[in-house]
Amino acid sequence: MALNKAYNQYKQSSVYTATPEELTLMLYNGLIKFIMRAQGALEGKDIEGTSNAIIRAQDIVVYFRMTLIMEYEVAQNLDMLYEYMHRRLVEANVKKDKIILDEILGMSKELRDTWAQAMKLAKAAPQK
Repeated sequence: MALNKAYNQYKQSSVYTATPEELTLMLYNGLIKFIMRAQGALEGKDIEGTSNAIIRAQDIVVYFRMTLIMEYEVAQNLDMLYEYMHRRLVEANVKKDKIILDEILGMSKELRDTWAQAMKLAKAAPQK
């Protein structure tokens, strides 16, 4: 019990001290975690657990869309991608479709990995 409390305090403090870039990476990891949780619940025939996990994933995608600065072309492209992902997650939830979850999981991992690489490149770039 004390270990669980200490872990929760650590997680909370890591969110409060994270940079915006690190928070974005945490959200991508959360998106992946919830999609994988939905897949596991679906395999276990846990309909409520599947639905709850997909809804959490949808919430993250909606948050990503809300934080985009639309004056940049890359943001407009990401918005279309996030809109597609959200629509597919809704469809996966309605149909309880593993294939759709697999598709969105792959996209989410690719986005996360690209973001992580961009963070590394930004840290390695000379500061002006």
